[in-house]
Amino acid sequence: MSPLFTIDLAVIEQMVYQAMLPFFRIAAFLSVIPLIGSQLVSPLNRVVLAIALSFAIAPSIPPLASELVFSFDILLEVAKQILIGIAFGFTLLLFFHIFALAGQLIALQMGLGFASMIDPSNGVSVPIVSQFYSILVGILFFAINGHLVAIEALAQSFQFIPLQGYWDFSSAGYQLVAAGSWMFTAALLIALPAITAILIVNLSFGVMTRAAPQLNIFSLGFPFTLVFGVFILWVSNQGFLGQFNLISAEAFELLYSLLPPAP
Repeated sequence: MSPLFTIDLAVIEQMVYQAMLPFFRIAAFLSVIPLIGSQLVSPLNRVVLAIALSFAIAPSIPPLASELVFSFDILLEVAKQILIGIAFGFTLLLFFHIFALAGQLIALQMGLGFASMIDPSNGVSVPIVSQFYSILVGILFFAINGHLVAIEALAQSFQFIPLQGYWDFSSAGYQLVAAGSWMFTAALLIALPAITAILIVNLSFGVMTRAAPQLNIFSLGFPFTLVFGVFILWVSNQGFLGQFNLISAEAFELLYSLLPPAP
């Protein structure tokens, strides 16, 4: 009596590789992006999420060539998938670091450069203004479903950059290096109003010290600069949402620019 079905080990191995290669790209992406890739999320949760996304995306991916499955070229393909995932996650990391850098510039002008605290997401010490901006940006990022847009871009990357397809690493690397100047420029634009206002206050105290040398500028100027800096920070938050929308749009444009044009 013939069995109802037969088990083909070659087909099973093909299916395993079909889901394994997307897993490396997705896992590398989830390990780099902010919030999900931070210390606040356990590695086990990231692995489970990467496995779930891999099996969800795998059916839409063209099957691998049989000669790739049983060769050492599979190791090179795994390395390529990891690099692609890191490159996509690095763009969002730059986006979050823009606001952290802007907060650090403002904190130095306010005199809060010494007031640092441990950032639980990165495990490093950052100024308290940077921590405030990081929390605010994280809330807004999830509020606009930015994480879903990032996962959608990663899923589309399998159509533009197939598992066995060619990807121009040099062009993508140049775009990521050039994005460094975009990060510093955007951070300076965010911090420029507060820096300018605090600079005017410091110049005013300099004129007062010159006119009345008996004034103790350290005991009078520092508390006033700190209070005025907090006030300026509160006033500048009125335009924070517009700046966030503009910079987030530029970040997603950079993310999609890593995808090659459709054939």
